[in-house]
Amino acid sequence: MTSGNIVKVLALAGTLAAWAASAQAQDTIKVGVLHSLSGTMAISETTLKDTVLMMVDDLNQHGGLLGKKVEAVVVDPASNWPLFAEKARELLQKDKVAVVFGCWTSVSRKSVLPVFEELNGLLFYPVQYEGEESSNNVFYTGAAPNQQAIPAVEYLMSKEGGEAKRWVLEGTDYVYPRTTNKILEAFLKSKGVAAEDIKINYTPFGFSDWQTEVAAIKSFAAAGKKTAVVSTINGDANVPFYKELANQGIKASEIPVVAFSVGEEELSGIDTKNLVGHLAAWNYFQSVKNPTNEAFIKQWHAFIKNEKRVTNDPMEAHYIGFKMWTQAVEQAGTTDVNAVRQAMYGQKVKAPSGFVEVMNTNHHLSKPVMIGEIQPNGQFEIVWQTKNAIKADAWSPFLPEDKGKVADWTFPWVCGNCTEPKYKPLP
Repeated sequence: MTSGNIVKVLALAGTLAAWAASAQAQDTIKVGVLHSLSGTMAISETTLKDTVLMMVDDLNQHGGLLGKKVEAVVVDPASNWPLFAEKARELLQKDKVAVVFGCWTSVSRKSVLPVFEELNGLLFYPVQYEGEESSNNVFYTGAAPNQQAIPAVEYLMSKEGGEAKRWVLEGTDYVYPRTTNKILEAFLKSKGVAAEDIKINYTPFGFSDWQTEVAAIKSFAAAGKKTAVVSTINGDANVPFYKELANQGIKASEIPVVAFSVGEEELSGIDTKNLVGHLAAWNYFQSVKNPTNEAFIKQWHAFIKNEKRVTNDPMEAHYIGFKMWTQAVEQAGTTDVNAVRQAMYGQKVKAPSGFVEVMNTNHHLSKPVMIGEIQPNGQFEIVWQTKNAIKADAWSPFLPEDKGKVADWTFPWVCGNCTEPKYKPLP
């Protein structure tokens, strides 16, 4: 064979290899996983990465999606908020993922939001947040304030919840706690709570020296009125916070703490015997009894190969979001973002919470609200829950600047920051 022919054969082989690689890529649907696997938020987010991998594995075992294999592309933004944006851009532009499941903190979500809107990507965000946002490129599968924060405070104000009169709003210093506490402060004042009966405090991510702050809570509660703590502390700072509560003898019967970012996963690393009676507000607890939840827990244990590993609310949110996304893709017959987005509206999933959860045109779910009480084994006993699923409010009715704002992305009405009047279809 002449050297010229050899060159031609090699060139043809290269072309065929490139074609085969391209064909193989087209037979694979990529799903991005954007969760911190290191740093202060790894305690909460690593499990969410595993949840998406579990859902991808289950989907592939049942034939994939649109006849194609689904591949998870995992990145680690390492609890570094600017790095979240870099990794999001990498997933969308380099890896060409069809969708991304990710973020925990609102600061990480705010970091990636411009990237998803610029590149028309699709993000499923699985954690409770402060509201005050509506994006055409994000589906919010966690709770809005009216699905967690407001009901939790209403419960503590009730006779059943102890009739709290004074309030400590204790949070990590970033967007979610500050905005949530702004809403809660306005809500409390609307209920007649005086300014001097509300104490607000913030500490940095990863804060560990809680002695002074917990002592300040005890001092505030010494005024004689029943005091409750509303905790928006995030990440691994929760571990020393709860340890210091126990060290200073704070009992739930005296000063109950209701947490919005502490679930079964966070408690798995804490000795909970001194925390019994403190509360958490979520939309799901592992202790819920129903066949869907039993199957969810069984699936998790089988995938993770460890029956001691717990489930929690953000995991359920990813479970719901992933199932809704696959249903929308199948309905649209494509992973094209615009087509999938329109197919998402009205998607329903029988959730492990026991409720049928629905995706609304404001890109938020209708979800139940549950109050759980910490038990010695690190699980929660549900002490209160709504009878029906509650539709999320993207904008708070308790903030004057939100008056009249609506979030409705129904085609062709696409507006996340609109004011009344709301869209009315033609007769």
